[in-house]
Parts: sequence; structure tokens; C-alpha cells
Amino acid sequence: MARQTRRHRRWSAASWPALTGLSALAALTAITVLTAGAFQDGLTSTARAATPGPQLPEIVTRETQAAIEKGLEYLVRTQRNDGSWNVGSFYRGYSTVMTSLAGMALMANGSTPEEGPYARQVTRAMNYVLKHSRPADGLISSAGSGRPMYGHGFSMLFLAQCYGVDVNPQYERRIHDVLTKAVQLTVRSQSDLGERLRHAGGWYYSPDVRLDEGSVTITQLQALRACRNVGITVPTSTIDRAVAYLRHCQVSDGGICYAANSRGQGRPAISAAALACFYAAGVYDRQAGGAGAEAKMVERLWQYMRPYGDPGTGDQHDVWGHWFYLHFYYAQALYQRGGPQWPRYYRAIDRALRQKQNIDGSWSGGVGTSYRTAIACIILQLPYGYLPIYQR
Repeated sequence: MARQTRRHRRWSAASWPALTGLSALAALTAITVLTAGAFQDGLTSTARAATPGPQLPEIVTRETQAAIEKGLEYLVRTQRNDGSWNVGSFYRGYSTVMTSLAGMALMANGSTPEEGPYARQVTRAMNYVLKHSRPADGLISSAGSGRPMYGHGFSMLFLAQCYGVDVNPQYERRIHDVLTKAVQLTVRSQSDLGERLRHAGGWYYSPDVRLDEGSVTITQLQALRACRNVGITVPTSTIDRAVAYLRHCQVSDGGICYAANSRGQGRPAISAAALACFYAAGVYDRQAGGAGAEAKMVERLWQYMRPYGDPGTGDQHDVWGHWFYLHFYYAQALYQRGGPQWPRYYRAIDRALRQKQNIDGSWSGGVGTSYRTAIACIILQLPYGYLPIYQR
């Protein structure tokens, strides 16, 4: 199995200078994220999920590994001729989102564009995403998307993972140029809440409108962290202002609200993503040894998420139909946090996901089968530790 060793480094609080307050949080900000036709080119489903090393991680059972293999085989079978994954008529404009998530699910098993059992599928997905970069302004998104910044963020994340492993020089230069322009578009599209809030700012569904909401902001932060990891220039001020935005969006119930101008109640899925952000940034709650205002903020987030983070509650807490979305981020946050809660949670999410898996290896439902299958496979493969964006 191929291992990503070329550019990627393991990012942790210990790898950065000792800073305090918001500067430390901003310098370390990361989202560890964060959401795919028949296969008609004559290939058969010969690719198989490879065991990550001589033996499975202790936490991963053979039953779990078999579920992962079936899920990845489903993605292989359903990749389309152009390298994308089917998204259904309602989400037709989000094919770059689904393709990026499916590509990362295959890479989470250890494959790269050059090596591994899924190298061919990853390369085809990478080419599809690259073809959807607009030379004029750097936006990466499918045609017809009403909310193109989702596609832009997830595409940046996936391409950064491809750029950070062994690719041939032709791809290397092309991905570098695409990501550089994409980052520039994200930077200039950030909103500004004004001097009173230290010019905190997030992002909205479309570029260059200077509005903001939480889920798109999280997607852009995730992408910026991935790009910065592989050497693409990302202004520190952009990160500083985005982190300040998330802090400003924590409301009285401890959760993160939908948007700065729509504070209301906290949103569980966005709150889970914020937890992943803060833990990847090295800002811990008191239980994990943190201290100060940031630790108190993260502790409140954990308390807010307590009723939503149990996979066993099933549809009881499928808030706004976002059960997969929520656990996509919550799993990453707990993996970053570590401690005894992580293995307990992993066993529970493993059980819940295997119960939801279809006989063909997929997970189906809202947003689409490709979307849910990719997310489920990524969650179950977190212990493998192959994608640096998900490493501790």
C-alpha cells in the first residue's frame, strides 16, 4: 500500500511556535474534515480495499474492514466515464463536491494518483476536478451550481491531498497553479464584520458577495488549511479573521449559529465542524488539559454537542437531515481529541454505519448515495491515518 510521504507533514500544536490567544488559534487553524452512472469504460470491480499495513489498527475489526471494502468497491463501480460520481438531478450542480469526497474516500485507504489499488480512479477524479477550474477567476465548481463555494472548497481540499503526494511533474505544476488561483479567490471573497469585531469574516454560497454563513466558512477553512499544508501561500490574516468569525458565532447555548447576522440557536453540524477546527488547531477543552478563554469556549461546544454525538440515537437526532454530515465532522473532532471517548464512539459509529449499509456496499438517502457512501468510508478509515488532513 502506498503511503503519502512526499510533502505532507503531521500538523500539531507542538510543531508551531508557542503563541497565545487568537494568534495561536489562527496560526494553527485547521478543519479536519468536512460532503458522490454506471462504470462504462470496460473496467470491472477488481480493485480491493487493502489492509493498512501488516495488521489492522486495534480499533478496526475485520467486519469493519469488510464494510469499508464493500463501500469502496461500490464507489469504483459507479464512477462515471468522465471521472465523476452521480449526484442525482436535484444536486446535479454539485458533482465536484461528490467527486472530491469520493476521491478522498479512496485515498483514505492509502491510494494516491500514482500508486495503490485505486490509483486509476483517484487520477480520473482528480482530472475531473481540474477540468472544472475556471481560468478567469480560479473558481472550481460544477456548471449550474447555485452555491458554487461548496464545490470550490471541497475541490481545493481534494486537490491539495493529491498535490501533497507523489504526482508526475505535469500534474504537479497544474495543481499548483489551480490551487494558487483558487486560494486567491477564497481570500478576496471573505466577508468583513467590521473593526469592532477585528474584521472577522466568513464566506457565503457564491464568491465576491461579501456575505457569510457557517457551513461554507468551514469548507473554506478546511480547504485553506489543506493548501497551506502543501506549501500554497495562504495569508495569515485570512485565517485570523475566519477563526474570529467562528468565535463570534458561538451563541448562548454553546453551539455555533448558522451565520453572524442570524445568531439564534446553535446548529449541531456546524458546531461539530467547529470542534474539529479547534482541536486540529491545538486549542483544547479543560478535560484535555487546555486553559483560558479558548479552552472554555471549546468545553462549552462539547457540552452542547453531548446529546447529538451519540450514533446510537439514530434518526432521533438527524437534525435537518444532516446525520451523516454531523458525524463526518464529529468523528474527526473526537479522533483529534483522543482519550477513552474516541474508541467508544468509533465502536458506536461503526455499528451504526454497518447497520445502515446496503447489500451493494452503499449507504443511501438524503443528498445522495455517493455522498453518504464517501462520508461513511472516510469515517470508518480515520484510524488508518493515511490522509494528513485527518491526522492527529
